[in-house]
Amino acid sequence: MQIFAGLGNPGGKYAGNRHNIGFMAIDAIHRRHNFSPWSKKFKAEISEGELGGERILLMKPQTFMNLSGESVGEAMRFYKLEPKDIVAIYDELDLPPGKARIKTAGGHGGHNGIKSLDTHCGKDYRRLRLGIGHPGSKEQVHNHVLGDFAKADQAWLTPLLDALADNAEMLAKGEDSQLMNKLALAVGGKPEAEAPAPKPPAGKSHIRQARNHQQPKILPTTGPMAEMLKKMFGNKGD
Repeated sequence: MQIFAGLGNPGGKYAGNRHNIGFMAIDAIHRRHNFSPWSKKFKAEISEGELGGERILLMKPQTFMNLSGESVGEAMRFYKLEPKDIVAIYDELDLPPGKARIKTAGGHGGHNGIKSLDTHCGKDYRRLRLGIGHPGSKEQVHNHVLGDFAKADQAWLTPLLDALADNAEMLAKGEDSQLMNKLALAVGGKPEAEAPAPKPPAGKSHIRQARNHQQPKILPTTGPMAEMLKKMFGNKGD
């Protein structure tokens, strides 16, 4: 079993906030797949279902962001799970809007919800960070994260959440690089490909390069070049 925990603040006042993109992501997964109706347990709204053969508990902690770990930690202990069985989905200031990154463990980056999860669940859980962009100065951060997404943001927000919902099985199966590619393509980005191999010189295939590399160079035996080489290196036959 795995826990997918979206982080946010409860109540209509915060529903459209950038800080609530984790709730939005969980809601998108819930809408797209065959999950149970929402119920209340572990100080959270929860729903159970299956993704890619994995039993999944969707969670939206109702403790307010700063105490998210109390809720997720309670569920983790109830089901006798480990940190590796948890996926936290949340907003990331240090990623451009629409950019996504996933990793296991790491720092909290000043995110109070993640600080709480680290305290109550340990640090070795998976973290799906969804970029909301930085407002430019520290003084603007509070109003930025607790401000609603602008209408213009829907151009990337809706495709991002839809792609996450469509490919949630990849998240359950740990197919992280494939999922990142899907999310990047959904918002008009490039897939997260490995660095390309060096290209051969124009007009030469890899096979021809290899053949040329393996064959010794044939030096001239007659003519001005041959005479010059003999003077430089002597006659090896002498």
